[in-house]
Amino acid sequence: MNDRIDPHRLDALAPQASEVEAPPKPGTTKTAKPAKTQVGYVGQSVPRANAKRLLQGRGAYTDDLKFPRLAHVVFFRSPHAHARLKKLDLSRAARQPGVIAAFDGRAIADYCTPWVAVLGHLKGIKSPPQYAVAIDRACWQGEAVAAIVAETRAQAEDALGHVVAEWEELPVVTDMEDALANRTVIHPELGDNICFARSFETEGFDAAMKKADLVVEETYGFGRHTGVTMESRVILADYNAAEHSLTVYHATQAPHMMQDIFSRHLNIPEANVRVICKDVGGSFGIKVHVYPDEMATAALSVMLRRPVKFVADRLESFLTDIHAREHKATVRLACMKDGTIVGFDLDDLTAIGPYSVYPRTSGIEGNQVVNLTGGPYAHKAYRAKMNVVFTNKNVTCQYRAVGHPIAVALTEAIVDLAAQKLGMDPAEFRRKNLIADDAYPYSFPSGLKFEKLSHHQCLDKLLALMDYTGLRAEQAALRKQGIHRGIGLAAMIEVTNPSPAFYGVGGARISAQDGATVRLEPTGMVTCLVSVTEQGQGTEGVFTQVCADAVGVSIDKVRVITGDTGVTPYGGGTWASRGAGIGGEAVLQAGKALRANILDIAAAVLQVDRATLDVRANSVVDKASGEERLPLAEVGRIGYFRPDTLPMKFQAELTVTRHYTPREYGFTFTNGIQASYVEVDTDTGFVKLLRHWCVEDCGTVINPLLVDEQIRGGIVQGIGAAMLEECLYSAEGQLLNGSLADYLVPMTGDTPDIEIAHVSTPTRQSELGAKGVGEAGTAGAPGAVMNAINDALAPFDARVRVQPFTPERILKALGKI
Repeated sequence: MNDRIDPHRLDALAPQASEVEAPPKPGTTKTAKPAKTQVGYVGQSVPRANAKRLLQGRGAYTDDLKFPRLAHVVFFRSPHAHARLKKLDLSRAARQPGVIAAFDGRAIADYCTPWVAVLGHLKGIKSPPQYAVAIDRACWQGEAVAAIVAETRAQAEDALGHVVAEWEELPVVTDMEDALANRTVIHPELGDNICFARSFETEGFDAAMKKADLVVEETYGFGRHTGVTMESRVILADYNAAEHSLTVYHATQAPHMMQDIFSRHLNIPEANVRVICKDVGGSFGIKVHVYPDEMATAALSVMLRRPVKFVADRLESFLTDIHAREHKATVRLACMKDGTIVGFDLDDLTAIGPYSVYPRTSGIEGNQVVNLTGGPYAHKAYRAKMNVVFTNKNVTCQYRAVGHPIAVALTEAIVDLAAQKLGMDPAEFRRKNLIADDAYPYSFPSGLKFEKLSHHQCLDKLLALMDYTGLRAEQAALRKQGIHRGIGLAAMIEVTNPSPAFYGVGGARISAQDGATVRLEPTGMVTCLVSVTEQGQGTEGVFTQVCADAVGVSIDKVRVITGDTGVTPYGGGTWASRGAGIGGEAVLQAGKALRANILDIAAAVLQVDRATLDVRANSVVDKASGEERLPLAEVGRIGYFRPDTLPMKFQAELTVTRHYTPREYGFTFTNGIQASYVEVDTDTGFVKLLRHWCVEDCGTVINPLLVDEQIRGGIVQGIGAAMLEECLYSAEGQLLNGSLADYLVPMTGDTPDIEIAHVSTPTRQSELGAKGVGEAGTAGAPGAVMNAINDALAPFDARVRVQPFTPERILKALGKI
């Protein structure tokens, strides 16, 4: 059969009325159209596409949604850190105005099964079953033991005062070392308070350490803190009994993960569960976990057969949003007289609250500390021991830069101490020991494999950027005047683009791949649907840029849709700095495939060799001259409305889906180095942060503006951990500073000028070459600030070792209180 276009159907190729050009006037010649050129958007600082909409107040957050028959749930929470519920009477609360129903944990458990948060590759990890609403016993202050559903939030809150509860207080464990000693076991059925333990030792460790000329040792403490997101946790669940389906509007980072979890624990077919993530006001890892009150909200929608909404107020957020980073660690470094590092020895203890958090577990943070400590340095001897223990505080789990700030601070503090003992400049000590830039691929003693890093390039660029020599001279001159300034460095590595080796290998149903569907619309617009969610970090903007370049259109022609399991391809979502590296590669491959399909159609229409065509600036053009041959709107018109004019065996495919997951390495590591310049008032203990620098290598930089702001935001979050943030508990397990009046977060006045530069070492695992960057700032800032403070205190032979570095702790180090 003849595949040529039927000449009787050439009307399909006729330009539309608005496209018909007037013939040239007699005696004139037609002016040639200028050649089409495609603007390259990858690498450009393009403002994010959704910025205007959000700034104009057109954001659509979950709490903005209003549904017919919408009910609101609040939770009656335990006032005790550990107590048995002897009596719970909800009858008076159920009779209050506007109250629809009141339920205890047993009633909700009939609709929502409990979970146990363990991973198969974390050998020996254990945790008790956790219910959506606790039954009989509460294990931390704030754990929900009943739910009140009413027509309005205010009515539900008023009814809480009519709940009658009698408690029997039980022994409370709040201290990590007490938990490790098992003086009181929180869950007797588990046998002890150890959720997870890990230890390993490289071959010949003891012999290597004995050969060292110098061994330095210190113990460091890290205060638990939490991610204070602008938008608190919120969920609206809408069960449709007629279809046995559930639609959940959820401020979550992982819609497909939550779709699976709602399906399995509520016994609803996965295909009948749809999770929609609207605009989200920040997450930082806080919104990637399963929260009991959110599971209860979904169960209540099923029970009541109507939509139910839960919004955590700020007080509830401090009590129930996951906390992180409560650690006490002793680290040793052994080195030779010339400064060559021989090895590291780590003993880490961390507390996680009474449960391992589902489904990612609370063992990952400590595991990361073990994996990453000593990471930037070339040494072969490493021993590590780590214990994760249960306590009667709020649960802890993955939060921005999981484990990295602990590992970097431990490594960089002990490196500085070793340099000080040897009388070496800390920058030169690092230069001597950082893994060489030509040593890759490289295997780290903990088992991690690095594809390609650039520690020495980053160090050189940082020292030049900050004028390190000049700052040292300034520091020396000011010390003579009684002004004590310090310079702190912190080299770092960062886990990004995780493969299935992170969670999937342990049995967790958390996707390591992401997908993108790219569609040419009949008008020539391009729609891009991606499984990675937008949490305020700018992924929609990044995908817009990648898609525009991949297809060959201007950026205003691309519309990105994320966060809806009903329309986007299956994928992991937003976590572990994976959006650009994994989601971006999926967009690139889908866009390239669509571009190829567009050229196939154009070649058929124009009856030319496809190799002579290209797509640029919203048109199919002649590849050699750039002359326009066919607007994309015309390609869309033919493909959708007149495919009968195409060859008989030809099928127009203007929608393409591609997925991507990295597989060659377990993680795509990035690296960088930060520096902090501070001034310490030795009379008051106050620290002024003067300047901060960061040189980061995140591979291909897709949008420098977004990348730099991600780094700056991360640094500010790291500064908060170093200087201000700590969830303080009494010995009885009562949170003492659970409000923004008492819990301090960094404000504009607390933030120094932050200067950023880049080295670019693209990963070869993907065509895009992008690595992650979202957690780099948070990873390195606390260590850099700690080293800067200790450098300022060096003339007094004083050191601070416990974060946050409050004036009280600095004055104690100075022996003034």
